[in-house]
Amino acid sequence: MKNFFLRHKKLHLWLLTNAALLTAFFLLQNQRGFMTAVSKVMAVVRHGLAAATYLVPVSVAELLVVLLVAAAVVYVIWSVAAIVRAKGRRLHRLYSALLGAVCSGVTIYTAFCWLWGFSFYIDGFQEKSGVYAQDVAVADLRAVTELFVEGLQKTADSVPRDANGVFAASRQEILADSAHTYDNVEKIFPVLAFDDKSPKAVYFSRILSRLDFTGIFCPYTGEANVNVDSPAAFLPATAAHELAHQRGFSSEQECNFIAILASTTADDVVTNYSGWLLGYVYLGNALHRADRAAWEEVYDALPVGAKLDLIDNNEYWDQFEDTVVQQVSNTMYDGLLKSYGEEKGIQSYGTVVDMLVAYYKDRIL
Repeated sequence: MKNFFLRHKKLHLWLLTNAALLTAFFLLQNQRGFMTAVSKVMAVVRHGLAAATYLVPVSVAELLVVLLVAAAVVYVIWSVAAIVRAKGRRLHRLYSALLGAVCSGVTIYTAFCWLWGFSFYIDGFQEKSGVYAQDVAVADLRAVTELFVEGLQKTADSVPRDANGVFAASRQEILADSAHTYDNVEKIFPVLAFDDKSPKAVYFSRILSRLDFTGIFCPYTGEANVNVDSPAAFLPATAAHELAHQRGFSSEQECNFIAILASTTADDVVTNYSGWLLGYVYLGNALHRADRAAWEEVYDALPVGAKLDLIDNNEYWDQFEDTVVQQVSNTMYDGLLKSYGEEKGIQSYGTVVDMLVAYYKDRIL
């Protein structure tokens, strides 16, 4: 056994180091003070990475993924060739190749845990802001949904539209303006203060759509990345969502709430409209489940432009519905969320409704 360990000493030490770091991470999950302290350090690290990566106009995260895929292909080809050449030692060579691949994958996961995983075990936006998700009465749900419809009525006709009446604001301008989306909401909730830079467009956005993602925050590079292939009506709010992650908030439902609040309070009407529309989607879906008749009445009050944008959005995503790639992606992401304590997994997105109703119900005149 000793000779076997020494023969692959570097790989075994690499694996043991990862195992030690992961063990420490999971054993310390319940030590909130420690998690908070480390998360502050990791936030500084992520900000430093972002300062470097934002010197490049394209998504460094996407470049790293491309390089990783290319490296994996080269590694497989090189390993197969090495195994074929290693006459009499093929089993050892095969073991080295497999262990090297395992170590690489575990290292990527370990880095994720230490760069971002701590954020799941510290106080989130609810604790820091005092806006908590609460049980929702149907009457309050309807009232807040109607408030969002009013927001759409005020903004739907003020955004650029194409010949078919569908939202047509420039994606490039949306991303440029998104750096100022939080200017007003930071005054309401100082905990959201951050020096924003515009999220980066993903070149292979179509692949993100197939994976059922509208955006991704990459803790390895500190970048906020967005899908620019999906309908642009939701892009401003999506950018705001990824910027919420960049502030250190890991909860998907909290980031949805933050994105909607930031978007609807921004000085830009295009961003306002996107925030009202995204909020309506969550609230409207919840109202549809709770009271179909009330939902129909509220839906009828939607401006034509908003209805066209919702139809356009549904038609776009329908083409990826229930594909194997999407199902695998959702299953993996659901498992990732649950592994970090979000017990509802992807379904935890529904909690944004509780937060929206709790916040806005007292602001209805």
